[in-house]
Amino acid sequence: MQNVGRFAGAGLIAPPLLHIPKAQASRSPDPIKVGQIGTAHAHAAGKMATLRKLSNHYEVVGIAEPDPDRRKDAKKRSAYRGLKWISEEQLLNTPGLQAVAVETDIPELVPTAMRCVSAGMHIHLDKPAGLSVSAFRDLLDEATGRKLTVQMGYMFRHNPAFRFCFQAAQRGWLGDVFEVHGVISKTIDAEQRKRLAVYPGSMFELGCHLIDAMVKVLGKPDKVTGFSRHTRPEQDDLADNQLAVFEYAKCTATIRSALVEVDGQKRRQFVVCGDRGTVDIRPLEPPKLLLALDRPVEEYKKGYQQVTLPRIAGRYDDQLIELARIIRGEKESQYPPEHDLAVQEAVLKASGAPLD
Repeated sequence: MQNVGRFAGAGLIAPPLLHIPKAQASRSPDPIKVGQIGTAHAHAAGKMATLRKLSNHYEVVGIAEPDPDRRKDAKKRSAYRGLKWISEEQLLNTPGLQAVAVETDIPELVPTAMRCVSAGMHIHLDKPAGLSVSAFRDLLDEATGRKLTVQMGYMFRHNPAFRFCFQAAQRGWLGDVFEVHGVISKTIDAEQRKRLAVYPGSMFELGCHLIDAMVKVLGKPDKVTGFSRHTRPEQDDLADNQLAVFEYAKCTATIRSALVEVDGQKRRQFVVCGDRGTVDIRPLEPPKLLLALDRPVEEYKKGYQQVTLPRIAGRYDDQLIELARIIRGEKESQYPPEHDLAVQEAVLKASGAPLD
């Protein structure tokens, strides 16, 4: 059921409503000991580079990569240079270890995360959460029972334009939301196509990021219908052109994702339309945001205007700083397990993947 404007514990900031400060947590004398399992995920090197950069918050104690070829390749990359390479068992038994970033291949994400949670670790789990709703539900239940955090790696949660959008919708600035539209596309080479062809397609690979944002605004959809097209059937079976329609009581949402759009990053967009205003984010990185209002609100005027956003220090900085604050007990996650589970189910339905 659509539930815009009724999000408990959304962590909204005090007036001026949409002033979004840069993430600057206080310096900690005891950085959180963290490790990483896997280097296969597309975001793995970026996450490790960010963890190492945030030395006030984290102490990277080691990395585990069981595949010898991947390990050999990763050692050549600057993000991993000088790290201690150890087994998963050694990592999980490191004295004082509190958190693990799980960056494996998609099928191994949730099983690996479950082993980490069973060992008492908070986890950062890259997206999407595998190919099974039930396995992910079991992971979330286990973590909740142990009072551990599972932070999903959806990359727009801390983007200042998306934070503005979420807060505007939740505070009623946009009125009743009747439409959400998102596009997230790019082009990939033959080797990347081969790697992705075993998965449900572009919606699963890229569209999941915007489905996460859509669920943040609208909640769990009542119905999901996916449409898949294969633009290179003679080459592979990759669903590289996908559209999904999400139905709510008073709203419809559409997400498009393709892997054949020239310079697609520049046309990536996320638009939320209500009967009192619209937020139009385009492109997504670095973000530009247009706001339309039917009346003045706070410092914003009636009509369309461009909103000045704070500079992003790094794609993953705010996300991983927030994880450190959650682990220290300084704040609660704005993304409860119910949200993450709703996203996982919506992603699989939108991708045309079977549900277990």
